[in-house]
Amino acid sequence: MKMNQKEATFNAICEVTGFKGEGKVVISKEQRAMVNMILFEGFRAGTIQIEKHFDDKELKSYVSGLQSNWLRKDKRLNGNVVYVAQNPGSRQGSGDAQLKSLKALLTTVTTEADKEEIQAYIDARTAELSVAKAPTINFDALPEALSKFKK
Repeated sequence: MKMNQKEATFNAICEVTGFKGEGKVVISKEQRAMVNMILFEGFRAGTIQIEKHFDDKELKSYVSGLQSNWLRKDKRLNGNVVYVAQNPGSRQGSGDAQLKSLKALLTTVTTEADKEEIQAYIDARTAELSVAKAPTINFDALPEALSKFKK
Protein backbone atom coordinates (compact mmCIF):
# COMPACT_ATOMS: atom_id res chain seq x y z
CA MET A 1 0.00 0.00 0.00
CA LYS A 2 1.26 3.46 -0.89
CA MET A 3 1.89 6.00 1.84
CA ASN A 4 0.05 9.33 1.72
CA GLN A 5 2.10 12.47 1.16
CA LYS A 6 1.60 13.90 4.66
CA GLU A 7 2.89 10.75 6.39
CA ALA A 8 5.74 10.33 3.91
CA THR A 9 6.85 13.92 4.56
CA PHE A 10 6.58 13.53 8.33
CA ASN A 11 8.55 10.26 8.28
CA ALA A 12 11.28 11.69 6.01
CA ILE A 13 11.69 14.78 8.22
CA CYS A 14 11.89 12.65 11.38
CA GLU A 15 14.38 10.30 9.72
CA VAL A 16 16.68 13.10 8.56
CA THR A 17 16.48 15.37 11.61
CA GLY A 18 16.03 12.83 14.39
CA PHE A 19 12.89 14.77 15.43
CA LYS A 20 10.80 12.90 17.99
CA GLY A 21 7.57 14.86 17.63
CA GLU A 22 8.07 17.20 20.58
CA GLY A 23 7.98 20.95 20.02
CA LYS A 24 8.71 22.50 16.66
CA VAL A 25 11.09 20.81 14.24
CA VAL A 26 14.21 22.75 13.31
CA ILE A 27 15.57 21.82 9.90
CA SER A 28 18.70 23.05 8.14
CA LYS A 29 19.06 23.74 4.44
CA GLU A 30 21.09 20.54 4.01
CA GLN A 31 18.46 18.50 5.86
CA ARG A 32 15.70 20.00 3.70
CA ALA A 33 17.62 18.88 0.61
CA MET A 34 17.93 15.36 2.04
CA VAL A 35 14.19 15.20 2.81
CA ASN A 36 13.44 16.42 -0.72
CA MET A 37 15.60 13.63 -2.15
CA ILE A 38 13.85 10.98 -0.01
CA LEU A 39 10.43 12.22 -1.13
CA PHE A 40 11.52 12.49 -4.77
CA GLU A 41 12.80 8.91 -4.73
CA GLY A 42 9.61 7.73 -2.99
CA PHE A 43 7.44 9.26 -5.69
CA ARG A 44 9.61 7.81 -8.46
CA ALA A 45 9.60 4.37 -6.81
CA GLY A 46 5.80 4.52 -6.49
CA THR A 47 5.77 4.16 -2.69
CA ILE A 48 4.10 7.57 -2.12
CA GLN A 49 0.64 8.41 -3.46
CA ILE A 50 0.47 10.94 -6.27
CA GLU A 51 -2.31 11.67 -8.75
CA LYS A 52 -0.51 13.69 -11.39
CA HIS A 53 2.47 12.72 -13.54
CA PHE A 54 5.46 15.07 -13.29
CA ASP A 55 8.75 15.13 -15.14
CA ASP A 56 11.84 15.22 -12.88
CA LYS A 57 12.14 19.01 -12.84
CA GLU A 58 8.46 19.50 -11.98
CA LEU A 59 8.58 16.78 -9.34
CA LYS A 60 11.57 18.38 -7.61
CA SER A 61 9.66 21.66 -7.41
CA TYR A 62 6.52 19.86 -6.21
CA VAL A 63 8.46 18.01 -3.49
CA SER A 64 10.01 21.23 -2.19
CA GLY A 65 6.59 22.87 -1.92
CA LEU A 66 5.14 19.74 -0.33
CA GLN A 67 7.75 19.82 2.40
CA SER A 68 7.21 23.54 3.06
CA ASN A 69 3.48 22.98 3.18
CA TRP A 70 3.64 20.23 5.80
CA LEU A 71 6.27 22.01 7.89
CA ARG A 72 3.70 24.81 8.21
CA LYS A 73 0.52 22.76 8.52
CA ASP A 74 1.37 19.50 10.32
CA LYS A 75 0.82 20.08 14.05
CA ARG A 76 3.32 17.32 14.83
CA LEU A 77 6.02 19.37 13.11
CA ASN A 78 5.02 22.97 13.82
CA GLY A 79 4.77 22.85 17.63
CA ASN A 80 1.04 22.03 17.71
CA VAL A 81 0.04 25.32 16.04
CA VAL A 82 -3.19 25.47 14.06
CA TYR A 83 -2.30 26.76 10.59
CA VAL A 84 -4.26 29.78 9.39
CA ALA A 85 -3.78 31.08 5.85
CA GLN A 86 -2.54 34.68 5.89
CA ASN A 87 -4.44 35.85 2.82
CA PRO A 88 -7.23 33.35 2.15
CA GLY A 89 -8.58 33.65 -1.37
CA SER A 90 -5.78 35.98 -2.45
CA ARG A 91 -4.97 33.78 -5.45
CA GLN A 92 -8.56 33.58 -6.65
CA GLY A 93 -8.71 34.70 -10.25
CA SER A 94 -4.94 35.03 -10.50
CA GLY A 95 -5.04 33.67 -14.05
CA ASP A 96 -7.73 36.10 -15.20
CA ALA A 97 -6.37 39.04 -17.21
CA GLN A 98 -9.36 41.29 -16.50
CA LEU A 99 -9.16 40.75 -12.75
CA LYS A 100 -5.40 41.34 -12.76
CA SER A 101 -5.88 44.60 -14.61
CA LEU A 102 -8.64 45.71 -12.27
CA LYS A 103 -6.46 45.04 -9.22
CA ALA A 104 -3.56 46.91 -10.81
CA LEU A 105 -5.83 49.85 -11.61
CA LEU A 106 -7.07 49.89 -8.01
CA THR A 107 -3.53 50.55 -6.79
CA THR A 108 -3.24 53.64 -9.00
CA VAL A 109 -6.32 55.57 -7.89
CA THR A 110 -6.38 57.86 -4.89
CA THR A 111 -9.95 58.97 -4.27
CA GLU A 112 -12.24 56.82 -2.16
CA ALA A 113 -15.04 57.05 -4.75
CA ASP A 114 -12.76 55.71 -7.50
CA LYS A 115 -11.53 52.91 -5.24
CA GLU A 116 -15.11 51.91 -4.41
CA GLU A 117 -16.11 51.92 -8.09
CA ILE A 118 -13.18 49.73 -9.12
CA GLN A 119 -13.66 47.44 -6.11
CA ALA A 120 -17.26 46.88 -7.21
CA TYR A 121 -15.99 45.69 -10.60
CA ILE A 122 -13.44 43.43 -8.87
CA ASP A 123 -16.14 41.91 -6.67
CA ALA A 124 -18.41 41.35 -9.66
CA ARG A 125 -15.63 39.71 -11.68
CA THR A 126 -14.64 37.51 -8.75
CA ALA A 127 -18.26 36.38 -8.43
CA GLU A 128 -18.36 35.60 -12.18
CA LEU A 129 -15.25 33.47 -11.88
CA SER A 130 -16.65 31.61 -8.89
CA VAL A 131 -19.79 30.71 -10.81
CA ALA A 132 -17.75 29.61 -13.82
CA LYS A 133 -15.95 27.04 -11.67
CA ALA A 134 -19.15 25.45 -10.36
CA PRO A 135 -19.12 21.68 -10.94
CA THR A 136 -21.18 20.09 -13.67
CA ILE A 137 -23.35 17.34 -12.22
CA ASN A 138 -24.83 14.56 -14.32
CA PHE A 139 -27.97 13.87 -12.31
CA ASP A 140 -28.88 10.94 -14.55
CA ALA A 141 -25.78 9.14 -13.25
CA LEU A 142 -26.82 9.54 -9.61
CA PRO A 143 -28.98 7.06 -7.67
CA GLU A 144 -32.74 7.69 -7.85
CA ALA A 145 -32.82 8.47 -4.12
CA LEU A 146 -30.75 11.61 -4.78
CA SER A 147 -33.05 12.97 -7.50
CA LYS A 148 -34.47 15.45 -4.98
CA PHE A 149 -31.23 17.46 -5.45
CA LYS A 150 -32.01 18.13 -9.12
CA LYS A 151 -32.52 21.79 -9.80
